Amino acid sequence: MPRHLFAIICLLTLLHMPATSGMGQPQPVNSRWEKAILAFEESDEMKFPRKGCVLFVGSSSITKWDTDAGFPDRNVLNRGFGGSQTEDQLQFMDRIVWKYEPTVIVYYCGDNDINAKKTPAEVIENVMTFRERVAEKLPNTKFVYLPIKPSLKRWALWGEMSEVNAAIRKASEKDSKFHYCDVATPMLGQSGEPRPELFVKDGLHLSVAGYALWNAEVEKLLRELSPAR
Repeated sequence: MPRHLFAIICLLTLLHMPATSGMGQPQPVNSRWEKAILAFEESDEMKFPRKGCVLFVGSSSITKWDTDAGFPDRNVLNRGFGGSQTEDQLQFMDRIVWKYEPTVIVYYCGDNDINAKKTPAEVIENVMTFRERVAEKLPNTKFVYLPIKPSLKRWALWGEMSEVNAAIRKASEKDSKFHYCDVATPMLGQSGEPRPELFVKDGLHLSVAGYALWNAEVEKLLRELSPAR
């Protein structure tokens, strides 16, 4: 076989081979969050959650929330994945929302967006897009927005976070199935700054006391929106 023809065949073979890591395994091509989403799907295959739940979605404040313990009298389902941003929630809606047919969606996200230098306008647009998709596909489902929280670690960003919260709150006033649950204001002390006891050592994630506050505020609203099981 002529040498140039052999070289062409070798090149074509390489082009059609999957990219591999140093151990000879195919390199991952999935999203950063694929592992977490697959874990949800595997859990669903083992035992599919009862439909008509209160579905919690969002970033680490949702992921770390023991919603089963916080709402023992309700059919709740937690599908938060930590570190995510509002665009990630949009990306995975088809896999973590529709099939559960929730009666209520509780949404918390945006904290990481602002920290990653996203503008308030970008965050607002993504949250509203999420809300609009829910309204279109699940018109009877109520949507609860938890405002971006004031935290010790990201206090310097509170102005931008407040801008997002204010815009979402205003939008919710025009939609009977869109609810703003103010868990942010009670997190501020008399000084107007975040209450330290509501956070763990990192100054960002909620402590037991912080989640107790959120449990109380969310349950108060849920009593109005959805009867306990």
